[in-house]
Amino acid sequence: MNYSTLKSVLEGLLFVSGDEGISIKTAAEVVEMDTEVVKDIMKDLQKELVKKGRGIRIMEVAGGFRLTTVSEHAPYFEKLAYSPTRAALSQAALETLSIIAYRQPITRVEIEEIRGVKSDRPLYTLVNKDLIEEKGRADAIGRPILYGTTKAFLDYFGLAGISSLPEPSVSDGDDELEERTKMLFERIEGRQLSMEDMDKELG
Repeated sequence: MNYSTLKSVLEGLLFVSGDEGISIKTAAEVVEMDTEVVKDIMKDLQKELVKKGRGIRIMEVAGGFRLTTVSEHAPYFEKLAYSPTRAALSQAALETLSIIAYRQPITRVEIEEIRGVKSDRPLYTLVNKDLIEEKGRADAIGRPILYGTTKAFLDYFGLAGISSLPEPSVSDGDDELEERTKMLFERIEGRQLSMEDMDKELG
C-alpha cells in the first residue's frame, strides 16, 4: 500500500470510528503497518487539514485520534442542530433514542447490536439536539462511552422522569423496539400538535 492510499484509508478509519476515535495500535493492526509509521501519517493528516483550512480536524486523545470540527464554527453547528427545518427526528434517530431511553446507560456497540446497523450518525444528531449525553465510560476494553438521556429529553417528550416512560405492550426483540419507537413518535406528534394549537391561540 503506497503512502497516498494509506493516508486515505486512515482518514476513512477515523470517520467510521466516530466520537470514540481509534487507537494507533488498532489502526496499525488494521492496515498491517508499524505503529510509528501510522502515527507519523496521522500527524501529517492533522497538519494537512489545518494547513488547507478544512472544516474538520484530527484530535489526539488518550493514545489515539478522532475526527472533530473546528471550534470556531460551533455557532453554525448549533444553528443547524436547532433549525426548525431539522426539528423532526429521523426513524434511525428515534430508534436509537428509544434504545438509549430504555436501556441506559448503554454503549454505541450495544446500540448497534440491537439495531443491527451502524449508529454513529443518529448518535451525533441526538447529542447535538441535547437529547442524549455521555454518562461516563464502560468498564470494558477501550473504555467505550456510555450514553444516557438528558433533562432536555424529558422536557422534549413531556416526561416527569425516566420512570414515566410508557411500557411497550409487546416484549419480543424487534417488535419491542418498534413499539417503543412508535410510542416516542406519538409523543412527538402530540408535542407538535400542542405547539401548533398554541400558535393558533396566540395568532
